[in-house]
Amino acid sequence: MGAYKYVSELWRKKQSDVMRFVQRVRCWEYRQQPSIVRLVRPTRPDKARRLGYKAKQGFVVYRVRVRRGGRKRPVPKGIVYGKPTNQGVTQLKFQ
Repeated sequence: MGAYKYVSELWRKKQSDVMRFVQRVRCWEYRQQPSIVRLVRPTRPDKARRLGYKAKQGFVVYRVRVRRGGRKRPVPKGIVYGKPTNQGVTQLKFQ
């Protein structure tokens, strides 16, 4: 079994002890970094190569933090009315 196959097998079994530990450590590490970070190499090289990534000059990889949730109603100037369930705002800037 090649290296990419081994890595993809690990990602399929997300509840394994190895992946749970790795994900927990990475999750903490990513929270300490800014919302947009340039990476030296992709986190999942097997998936990146399937999507067209090649380890050569001219390919750049970024990790970007995405806000949680689906579509929320945009409101003017961030002013919301009504019950707290309706107060999801999309137009807030990232800190």
